[in-house]
Amino acid sequence: MEDLLNAAVLAANYIVIPATVYGCQLALGALGVTLIYSVLRFSNFAHGETMAFGTAVTILVTLSLQGIGVGIFPLPTALLALPVGILATIGLTLATDRWVYRFYRRKRSEPIIFLIVSIGVMFVMSGLVRFLVGTDDRVFDDGMRFLITARDFKELTGLGEGLAIRTSQLITLTTALTCVGLLFWFLEHTKTGKMMRAFSDNEDLALLSGIDPEKIVRIAWITAACLATLAGTLYGLDKSFKPFVFQQLLLPIFAAAIVGGFGNPLGAIAGGFLIAFSEVALTYPYKRLITYLAQSSWEPEGLLQLMSTDYKYAVSFLILVMVLLVRPTGILGGAKA
Repeated sequence: MEDLLNAAVLAANYIVIPATVYGCQLALGALGVTLIYSVLRFSNFAHGETMAFGTAVTILVTLSLQGIGVGIFPLPTALLALPVGILATIGLTLATDRWVYRFYRRKRSEPIIFLIVSIGVMFVMSGLVRFLVGTDDRVFDDGMRFLITARDFKELTGLGEGLAIRTSQLITLTTALTCVGLLFWFLEHTKTGKMMRAFSDNEDLALLSGIDPEKIVRIAWITAACLATLAGTLYGLDKSFKPFVFQQLLLPIFAAAIVGGFGNPLGAIAGGFLIAFSEVALTYPYKRLITYLAQSSWEPEGLLQLMSTDYKYAVSFLILVMVLLVRPTGILGGAKA
């Protein structure tokens, strides 16, 4: 029985909890991508760098607050700086839309043109982020690191395996649940949210109904900026911040949005958790877990790792290809372009 409990704790500590937290971060990122696609009908390849920019500003403000001795221990100071990061990102996305995307929107350019333009915006934002914070890893979580450590858990339960829960993990889960709840409440129960849904479903009919398209576009960018900054900051708190990482995260984020159903908010959430659990489960070495489950002196040879962690982003690509081949509209069905 003790071996089974140890196996459960091991799985929770290295698979379930990390995958759940990572899934929350991917879901927030995928929701931003999905929202822009639903309203503006193009895939925003600059979303990863939008996440990086919001996180970079949050880090700069965090360092400033730490320099003058302001903090909210045991919580990280970054939570105080987060509103500034969100406002800066909102300003950047609205300025980008006004100076770049609006021109092509008024010309009614094809979605492929917007996609190409967003790649150009991505490179500009990438340079801006590196100008602000450089290219080095930055750890900016200055709060209490653990809610419970593996050692404390072992002493409390008497088990051989320990369960460690980090403060950043609880913050990520709480923030993601709150944001998703508020987003769906906004879309379902507010006049502006209903106008956004109407505009997403049928742009021409929405215009005939008197809906201001520029207002809807602004709200879409504001919402996407908030989600991007939250996703990037939570990812940085949970791991560390390095600008290049957010370009790599673009693949699992888009995979989550497409696998769930591009343009479908519920699909973005489902896709985020599917990608996260797949990446973690396929790259975890199962040797210790199998040893506990076997309940004998037998110990398997090798790590029993299906894929190296170096290839974890390939998991997103494989799942994306499989879903596109079997169900191109995604698991829950996406919006029509």
